[in-house]
Amino acid sequence: MKRHNQSSVVAFILLGFSNFPELQEQLFGVFLVIYLVTLMGNAIIIVIISLGQSLHIPMYLFLLNLSVVDVSISAVIMPEMLVVLSTEKMSISFVSCFAQMYFLLLFGGTECFLLGSMAYDRFAAICLPLSYPVIMNKRVFMKLVMFSWVSGIMVATVQTSWVFSFPFCGPNEINHLFCETPPVLELVCADTFLFEIYAFTGTILIVMVPFLLILLSYIRILFAILKMPSTTGRQKAFSTCASHLTSVTLFYGTANMTYLQPKSGYSPDTKKLMSLAYTLLTPLLNPLIYSFRNSEMKRALMKLWRRKVDLPTF
Repeated sequence: MKRHNQSSVVAFILLGFSNFPELQEQLFGVFLVIYLVTLMGNAIIIVIISLGQSLHIPMYLFLLNLSVVDVSISAVIMPEMLVVLSTEKMSISFVSCFAQMYFLLLFGGTECFLLGSMAYDRFAAICLPLSYPVIMNKRVFMKLVMFSWVSGIMVATVQTSWVFSFPFCGPNEINHLFCETPPVLELVCADTFLFEIYAFTGTILIVMVPFLLILLSYIRILFAILKMPSTTGRQKAFSTCASHLTSVTLFYGTANMTYLQPKSGYSPDTKKLMSLAYTLLTPLLNPLIYSFRNSEMKRALMKLWRRKVDLPTF
């Protein structure tokens, strides 16, 4: 791969939703509320699991890692997005754009592998309960978590470095809400064919393969649920699986459409909505879907609340 270091662009302008100026204030308010709720929901989960000794088992420790990733994705994306919405156009330096893309790919890639690991954990717990302590022991759990984070770092390092090795000769306007690979790639004034092959292959391995493994895991889980003697138990399990699959499909589906073909023919506004689905909605919904519907998490939250209420005041 030949590297190009000459580039006449030293900063980019994020256009956001500047073609809908009448909606800027309303969108700013909506996104600000979503950002605050996302931070609060995931922060509560991190605190509950960190302080609750009974929750220090793989299922909840995976959730803790997922919440850390979701908070991080929101922190990388939302502040810049809110500035873009409040100013209609915003200049972002070359270095800042690089950093934003890098951390978005890092946390997004990590989440892809974490969700796959969580599905495997649930499959082992429900379908192989007697072997579960051996299958998902502390060592296996640590390996899966480390693999998820290291894979995210590798994906981010390779992809971001490659994108920013291309020359940018102008224009410098990114028709997007933040520095994401597809809209930035449109400003490159060089042949990106090899990168697009890499992006296609990488998306298959990083997005499609974990997604298919998750689907297979849940198919096995559903068959196990059907064998349950209790109708109430079956209904509750079906409800949980359906909500998990909804979140997973939203995340993987939109990420797949965004990255499988970086220079796809979707309109800029469609691309913005797809990006918002996995960077905005998924971190917002994950605490509700994975944690706050969980009876163990509810008990731990109430226990923590009672402990706070019972603290003596001086």
